[in-house]
Amino acid sequence: MIRSFLTVSVGTLASRLLGFARDAMIAALLGTGPVADAFLVAFQLVNVVRRLLTEGALNAALVPAWLRVRETEGAVAAAAFAGIALGTVSTALIVGAALTGLLMPFVITALAPGFAGHPTLQLAVDDARLMLPYLAFAGPVTVMMALLSAQGRFALTAFSPLLFNLALIAVMIVLLGWRQDAAYAALVLAATVGIAGLLQLLILLSRRGGGSIATPLRISFGADMRGFFGKAIPGMIASSGPHFLVVAGAVIASSSPSAVSWLYFANRLIELPLGIVGVAMGTVLVPELTRALHGDDRSAVARAESRGLELAAGLALPATLGLIVLSAPVVRMLFEHGAFTASDTAATAQALTWLALGLPAHVLVKALSPAFFARNDTLTPLLAALKGFAVAIVLAIVLGQIFGASGIAASIALGAWSSALALIRRGAAISGFSIDAAARRRLPRIMVAALAMGGLLWLMTMFVLPLTATAHGIAQAVVLLMLISGGIAVYGLLLALFGVIRWDDTVSAIRQTTASDLRD
Repeated sequence: MIRSFLTVSVGTLASRLLGFARDAMIAALLGTGPVADAFLVAFQLVNVVRRLLTEGALNAALVPAWLRVRETEGAVAAAAFAGIALGTVSTALIVGAALTGLLMPFVITALAPGFAGHPTLQLAVDDARLMLPYLAFAGPVTVMMALLSAQGRFALTAFSPLLFNLALIAVMIVLLGWRQDAAYAALVLAATVGIAGLLQLLILLSRRGGGSIATPLRISFGADMRGFFGKAIPGMIASSGPHFLVVAGAVIASSSPSAVSWLYFANRLIELPLGIVGVAMGTVLVPELTRALHGDDRSAVARAESRGLELAAGLALPATLGLIVLSAPVVRMLFEHGAFTASDTAATAQALTWLALGLPAHVLVKALSPAFFARNDTLTPLLAALKGFAVAIVLAIVLGQIFGASGIAASIALGAWSSALALIRRGAAISGFSIDAAARRRLPRIMVAALAMGGLLWLMTMFVLPLTATAHGIAQAVVLLMLISGGIAVYGLLLALFGVIRWDDTVSAIRQTTASDLRD
């Protein structure tokens, strides 16, 4: 499991780092004005659907169903089931995209009511319509990635999303050199989103046997597919709870100039650790738990849940403290270029600090949800996600009026904790969570190591950053990267000192994650 987790995490990390480069270029190209707000609301709409489908969410329903068919009826029946899922999901998304395009003014008004009566609304509608072709490619990409993960082939699933960011970055390099009007640049960038989806589909089809993993291709809305969708849709919504919380924040923030942009860029930093944990949990942990449950292997269930929780906590806690301590310098290094000003940096950093407080809750949801999904229970995570969404909306209305974008960010964090606590209570009441003795021993040590690292990082920033306040931007970036690298090194040493990790086990797992995975 560690090997698979590392494969998916490395791919997700590479995709997220490219995402930072993409968003830094968007900030430089569009700034934080009405054009940027319009583009980011449209992009958020398509991006939520993209993550809803491709970043492990569909695994919650498709992987257990496919494994069940393969074990009970054989490989041919499993391929036929996959062919029906591929054809039906693709058709449903094409029809949904067409209807959404027709109703786009109403969709954008619902997502950003503050745009109503302003030119920003039409800008967002035009951008969103140009992005919609992506959904036609998201269907087959979704099903193929889920099938690859079910077969234990995680590398291509992890690295194929890189093409999405690479395509957008390539176009923005041209636009930055061309120096076109921001509104025109936003339209070109929106059109590129659909092309990026096509590239991702082509790379999956190009793999060995890529066209035969789901055959014959059929469309069916029979009882089996209705049952599949009945489990898939709640699971997909529940898996994307963090993204819906950000949408809830954008709904309220749309009435404040630039607030949508501040929240978007702040949330992008939250998504780095969340994406690594979330994608890996959905891609690796759901199949592991499903196999253990089908085999009625209680020790395997406890081992999978325990390792998943340890890995989630081990990444989320230091990331939370690091983002809080380094919020301003990180935002400055990544985004304060071109049209993105110093005042934008200050507002985005404040929002980031509050959003970071919700990161452990988001990760808890990602770590706990697979235990429900593997048991074919998608309703419990769905209800938890809806509860968090409602809490975030209500609190954002109140706190947003008082504290602006920072209040909305705090509301998103509180909504995340509401979802996490709901899952913990429900899980403990129904089935309990199987945590082994090793996890009970390691989790407190992980917390102590993270707190020690955070305290040391805070002390270092108090002494070092003021000395570089007037230095060149490159020098500031180097110092910041050294602080981050030092924090990671200290944290790793503390984990080793406390006996949480052993270097020989880690090196062995990394060595096993070889290029052969990419050829599977």
